[in-house]
Formats: sequence, structure tokens, C-alpha cells
Amino acid sequence: MSDKAPVKPFARFEWMLSLRYLRARRKEGFISVIAGFSFLGIMLGVATLIIVMAVMNGFRKELLDKILGLNGHLLIQPIDSPLTDFNEVAERISRVPGILLAAPIVEGQALASSPFHASGVLVRGIRAADLAKVTSIDKNIKQGSLEGFDAGQGVVIGRRLADQLSLRAGDNVTLVAPRGAVTPMGTTPRIKPYKIAAVFEIGMSEYDSAFLFMPLAEAQAYFNRAGDVTAIEVYTSNPDRVADFRRLVTQAAERPIFMVDWRQRNATFFNALQVERNVMFLILTLIVLVAALNIVSGLIMLVKDKSHDIAIIRTMGASQGAVMRIFLITGAAIGVVGTVTGFIAGTLVCLNVEKIRQFLSWLTNTELFTPELYFLSKLPADMDVAETAAVVVMALTLSLLATLYPSWRAARLDPVEALRYE
Repeated sequence: MSDKAPVKPFARFEWMLSLRYLRARRKEGFISVIAGFSFLGIMLGVATLIIVMAVMNGFRKELLDKILGLNGHLLIQPIDSPLTDFNEVAERISRVPGILLAAPIVEGQALASSPFHASGVLVRGIRAADLAKVTSIDKNIKQGSLEGFDAGQGVVIGRRLADQLSLRAGDNVTLVAPRGAVTPMGTTPRIKPYKIAAVFEIGMSEYDSAFLFMPLAEAQAYFNRAGDVTAIEVYTSNPDRVADFRRLVTQAAERPIFMVDWRQRNATFFNALQVERNVMFLILTLIVLVAALNIVSGLIMLVKDKSHDIAIIRTMGASQGAVMRIFLITGAAIGVVGTVTGFIAGTLVCLNVEKIRQFLSWLTNTELFTPELYFLSKLPADMDVAETAAVVVMALTLSLLATLYPSWRAARLDPVEALRYE
């Protein structure tokens, strides 16, 4: 070879030898088994990472959309004096650029009962015009309608609550509040039946089973709050800019107020989700790392087994760099094919995750994704391009690094010593 022009890196013979070493032969059966496990480890690690990250992203996104869809991004409560001027305050706040809705509300707890069952509920009094602008309710009405909500004494309840009470739109639900009329004998509970005007289903079990909406004037009378409200819910065009809106809303209120934003109200919940997500990423990365270490052990055994072949191609004129590249290609091929296969498998599962869940539930005759436990009624998956790319790059990098030491050992092999003991 030395009399000819130098062979370019990654020449055809290097690829040919590398791919030949990947093919299993009876003599090298154990080495091919290690290579197979390395491939499976990387494939499963990459696929699992992509699926878990996508599901956790989808879980966070769905929860955020549903929480912010029903609750305001800012909650305004009075200081010093009751919110008797709620109409004027809400009107001024609604004129702030970027504010979609400022809705006065009256909130209180009650017991909702029917002839069949009873359940605790959070009653929220709200104006019909404001309720129609809360899209998570307005666009998810499953029975009845919101027409004439302010006119009568109708209430709007969640689908899961309706199922618990065995009621439908048009039926009556009885509300029991502990603090009712004051009599010489003490405070008596307030008990009043209401007709169910509509049934909504957001898809978040906590809200579908606990919320009951009634007209604002009726809620004021029911909870003894004539002339004032509990708070004002403010919905913005961009929840991430809530810090800017706080300042503008405080100025527009023109009265002493106490303000809480959605991040403060849900801080513990979303922080726990973030911590869980980071820990899952670290744990699943270890799967890829273990698979990469399998590549190291498999290649070291392959180098030892092929020491005679290495000595022959070295004596024929192959450089140390050529030998190193041969084993580099062999190990990298396992990592690249495993990563690509894992990426394809992970993507396919993410795109069909709800169908797979339904099939497994049917197969095992169990509910794998209980809405009461996980809050959502279906399993979400939201693949983030940057995150998926990071997983693929990490797997490829670990696979490539795993091949360096065995390849270096192969290149350093002394052909004379290798042939002497053959």
C-alpha cells in the first residue's frame, strides 16, 4: 500500500470490514449478543425518553390550559372595604390593553344533593355575559344551554358531578349552605333547589366534579353578600406577561386591592411537575448510558477476538488511523441505528398514545389512566422539537464516545506481538 497514493479516511475497505464485523458468525456469537443488547438498550432508552418527556409536556400543557381556562390569570380581592364598587372596578380593568375579561364573582362552598347522592361543590356566582366569555365552559357545554342564565334560577354543573348525582340538564339539584338565615335560635342552614340549565365537560376531573356556576345576583342572595362580591377574576391575553399586567391592573383599580396571579396560586403543583420531569430525564438517561457501556465491552471483546485480523491488515499497509476508524464505524453503527430506531418508535407511540392506552385498558380490563388520580380524562402527549433533538444528540454523542477507547486500543495493537502468539 505504501507505493500507492495514501488511502482517504473512511475508505470503502474500512466500511466493508466494519459492516462485516457487525454480522454475527457462530464463533463470535457472544460478541454479537452484546452488540444486540447494546442496540436494544439505546433504542429503548431513546424511545422511552422521548415518550416520557412528550407525555409530561402534554400533561403540563393540558393542565395549564384547563386551569387557566377556568380560573383567571389574576385574582383581585378587596382590602379595607368590601368590593361594593365591583362594576366600576371591573369596567376600568377591562379597558386595560391586553385584558380579555374582568369578571366579578361570588364564591362559596355548599353541599349539592339529589334523591340519589350528595357531593361537596364550589359554587361560583358569575354574570351570564362573563360566563359566555369563559371559553372553557362556553365551548364545552354537553347538555342544555347558557341562554337565559341570568334570567332564571338555573345553574351550570360539570359532567362528572352530574354523573355522581345521577342528574341531567332540566333536573333539580338541591344546594345546602351551612351559613343561612339568622334566627333567634341561631344560624340555620340555607337549603334551596335549583334547576340545572346546562352541563359542561372541560376534561379535568377536579373541575368537572366540583364546580357549580349560578347567576351572580342569585349567588349574592344565597351567600348573604348583597351589594358586594368575593373577588374579580381577570383573564389576560398572555399569561406569561402576568407581571406586567399586575402593575397596569393595580393602577386601573383605583382602590386598595390584594392581587394573586396564577403562578402563585399553582406554584407548588407546577414546581412538583418540573422536579418530577427533571428526575425522570436523569433516570432514563442512565438507560442510554448503560447501553453505551455495553458498546464499550462488546468492542473490547471484538478487538481481542480480531487481533489476528488487525495484525494482517496492518502488515498489508493499513495505518493506525484506518484501524481506529474501522472499529469506530462498527461501534457508531450500533449507536446510530439504535438511536434512529428509538426515535421512530418513540414518535409513533407519542402520535398514538391515547389509542395505545385504550387498547391496553381493553386488553387488561383495567383503567390505566384514572381521571380522579391524574386530573385529565385522556392521556396527552406533546413532543417538543428542541427536547427531542437534545435526546437524539445525547444518545449519538454517548454512543460515539463509547467507541473511542476500544478503537484506540485496536489502533495501538502491535501486529508483531499479535502474530507471534497465533
